[in-house]
Parts: sequence; structure tokens; C-alpha cells
Amino acid sequence: MDDIILETRGLTKRYGGVHALEDADFILRRGEHVAVVGDNGAGKSTFVRQVTAVEQRSSGQIFFDGREVSHAGPLEAREAGIETVFQTLALADDLDVPSNLFLGRELYRFRLGPFSWLDRRAMRARTLEALKTTAVKIPNVDNPIRNMSGGQRQCVAIARTAAFASKLVIMDEPTAALGVQETAQVENIIRGLKERGIPMILISHNLRQVFDLVDRIVVFRRGRIVASLNRDETDGNDIVSYITGVKGAPDDSAAPAGA
Repeated sequence: MDDIILETRGLTKRYGGVHALEDADFILRRGEHVAVVGDNGAGKSTFVRQVTAVEQRSSGQIFFDGREVSHAGPLEAREAGIETVFQTLALADDLDVPSNLFLGRELYRFRLGPFSWLDRRAMRARTLEALKTTAVKIPNVDNPIRNMSGGQRQCVAIARTAAFASKLVIMDEPTAALGVQETAQVENIIRGLKERGIPMILISHNLRQVFDLVDRIVVFRRGRIVASLNRDETDGNDIVSYITGVKGAPDDSAAPAGA
């Protein structure tokens, strides 16, 4: 049990009469990278929203870092050590890169209520260090996020997660809107997390990426976990068969495996 960083038992989420997630039993071990795949509406993002406390589960249990947890919201989950890249990125458009990296965890020169003074120099220096470590290239970190390309915005969100990663990283479709070069950059960040021994859950529709980056693949279908497969003991055809529920379904790398 000591090697388990995250476990869910019977995790369920209902929206009225819609069962978006049903009895999800999931285990992630320390240092392990696991991909979560499935068709659109299979329950993948719903699962992440329960683990990160963006939404409150209908029933079930979540155990994190050796104890049962019931986080009140995403900030509390983050403080516990869960860093997440959401599909929405959760960036503040009117703020620059350092302000976004330190959003909710600002550094202060001194704190005195409404008269507190932010340590912008320290935040900028640590931002440049984080971008260098993750090999993310932003020409001008003082530029507001709204003036950046979609790829740059995505890389800022990923760099923020990688820079502050402590116990668990979750990435929900981190390369969905990126070009080839930016995708390679994000994949290198993920490999860097693996080298640092930081466990990760990766939601991706890209089976090539999944097989390149993770140790195990968990398949969701119709709100349920239908398979948990070691990467080296399966192939694309098996994954597609579980996703579609059709035995022997052909592997089509262009077909999306969920969002």
C-alpha cells in the first residue's frame, strides 16, 4: 500500500439521471505514469474533475498519499500536492507569465493586508528558471497571456504545472491544440517528470503518444473503467477494441480516443 499515491474506490458522479462516472476503481503508484483513454463522453475528464475537486463526487472514496481525502475545491487539492493542466488551461488573460505561474501562490516582499507588496522580481526570476528547466520558449514573459498564441498559452500552463509538481501531475489533453514542435516539447517535459519520479495521469487521444510516454493504459467506456493494461503487453488494436466495445476493431491512429 505504501507505493500507492492515488486510489479511488467506487468513484461515481451523476448529473441528475445521467451517470457520467460509475464505480471507478483506480490505482496510481508512486513514479508511475498512466494514460487514461476513451471515446468522447467516456468519463475521463469527469474522473479528473472528481480527483481534483473541481466537482464533488456523488459517491465513492479517494485516497491520496496514504490517507482518505475529501478536498473542498481545486485549491485545496493543489495545496495537497496535485498539480493539473486542465483543458481550459485556467490562465488569467490580463496577467503576464510570472503572475500566471504564481497565481494563488504569489511571493511577497512583505504582507500587510491590502497594503501587501508583491515580490515581482523574485517571481520573474523563478519564472525564467522554470521556463528554462522545462525548455519552454516565451519571447517576452512580461506580455499579457491574451497576446500569446494558443501554443504559447498551453506551454505556460504546462510549465506552471511542471515547475510546481510535488506529488502528482494530471494532464488533460495537453497537446490537443499544439503543433508538432510544441507537442515534442510537452512530451519532453513529461519525460522529465518521469526522470524526477513524479507520478502522472495523462489523458490523451493520441495513441502514439500514449505508447511512447506511459507505463500503463486505463480505458474508460460509458462512464466505467473497462481495462487496465500494461503498455508492453498490449497494442493499439487491443486499446481500440476496449474503447469501442468491438472485439478486433482496427487500430486507426487518426480516430480520436476521447476528450
